[in-house]
Amino acid sequence: MSKILFVLTGVDFWTLADGTKHPTGFWAEEAVAPYEAFKAAGHEVVVATPGGVTPTVDRGSLAAEVNGGQEGADKIADALASFAELSSPIRLEGVDPDGYAAVFYPGGHGPMEDLAVNADSGRLLTRALESGKPLGVVCHGPAALLAATKEDGTNPFAAYRLTGFTNAEETQAGLAGKARWLLQDRLVEIGADFQEGEPWAPHVVVDRNLVTGQNPASSAPLATQLLKKLD
Repeated sequence: MSKILFVLTGVDFWTLADGTKHPTGFWAEEAVAPYEAFKAAGHEVVVATPGGVTPTVDRGSLAAEVNGGQEGADKIADALASFAELSSPIRLEGVDPDGYAAVFYPGGHGPMEDLAVNADSGRLLTRALESGKPLGVVCHGPAALLAATKEDGTNPFAAYRLTGFTNAEETQAGLAGKARWLLQDRLVEIGADFQEGEPWAPHVVVDRNLVTGQNPASSAPLATQLLKKLD
């Protein structure tokens, strides 16, 4: 059995362009679907957050309308309640990625607030990428890639093919016009080869040991690809 590191946002808000705080956290499906897949395959999951704070779920991700109806919402809520590791996270600041077989970052708008500028997370991502171990990042999780820096000052994810929550999806979600910056734009700015799929449809991009997913629907397919790399 291998250990997989889950790195989650430690905040429950996202600061918009006008300074207001939009309630958020991590997106339930993006944590639950990979968690269930990894546990079913016999792996151990360890959760890390900045400061070791208990992560907050985005309440919007528990709504019936984003889970295919009330039955789906109930299933997500039950699965989240079974994700015991969420209640006992370790401090991100002290994590050595060499102790894990794979690293995974779920999304939600929270990473746009904290992980996008978190140097400890950036160093962890850089080491994980350079080690060749499977590294999975989904939806708004790729915001964390912005904090990664090599010794020469460049971003290690430059020239990698990857995906993440698109400008089109942010626009359709009604938040693009309120954001200080958009994830797709920033990933292109660091030199990444951003691969955009259809809005809201599953879309996973694999480049070497990096596996990225575009949106919540991409979480389960991403987990499948990550498990293939572990095998």
